[in-house]
Amino acid sequence: MDSMAASGRSLAIQLRVLHALLMREVVTRFGRENLGVLWLVGKPMLFTLAVTTLWSMVGLHHGSPIPIVAFAVTGYSSVLMWRNSAHHASGAITQNKQLLFHRNVRVIDVLLTRTILEVAGATSSFTVLASFFMFIGWMPRPTDLLEVVVGWVMLAWFGMSLAMLIGAGTAFSSIVERLWPPASYILFPISGAAFMVDWLPQSFQKFVLVLPMVHGTEILREGWFGGIVKAHYDFGYLAACCLVLSLAGLYVQRQASLRVEF
Repeated sequence: MDSMAASGRSLAIQLRVLHALLMREVVTRFGRENLGVLWLVGKPMLFTLAVTTLWSMVGLHHGSPIPIVAFAVTGYSSVLMWRNSAHHASGAITQNKQLLFHRNVRVIDVLLTRTILEVAGATSSFTVLASFFMFIGWMPRPTDLLEVVVGWVMLAWFGMSLAMLIGAGTAFSSIVERLWPPASYILFPISGAAFMVDWLPQSFQKFVLVLPMVHGTEILREGWFGGIVKAHYDFGYLAACCLVLSLAGLYVQRQASLRVEF
């Protein structure tokens, strides 16, 4: 009983630490004036709207029956979530080193803070944009809402585990932080955001399906569009990749917490 009570107290302390770090991160990044925290949702919305407008203007639909607005929103919103999570986590340790002097603040706390913010911002942006476009008739309603949620949750898991691994890796070498931005730009065109796997040549399909985020995007779009798309994914493979990334991220952050020099 004593050990359970101690564990409960420790959990309560860590939750308060996470809450305090979240509030500090929000104020530091978005300030208290003008739109403030609304930029957490507004910024990914603006990026998604810009891409949606561009794709609509050039008619990037590949002859598919999928509405171009719905295609862009489901694709680019998911990219923003995992890419931004990893991007902001890559600078988390260096930018928050002074906070690690506090006994209850650990490396995992500063990494979780940034990834939670990015996932929350991308999720809110996706929900607001999808709701608006459905209201005005530019997006169909999801065929299977549960499958949409499952696909989004799996993409969030992938983004958070990737962010943990990259963020912790920066404690060992600054090269990790410098390599991620160009790597994310290379991954974007093959991440499944701008195509369905079924549209690709069969030989290239096997290549892109090595990437876990492609499976998540395919699940999301199958749930949204139903029978008008032919989705290619392996849920077990996606879950296994996320689990391996999570375990690797937790291990590296544990080593990073022992390595960080104040």
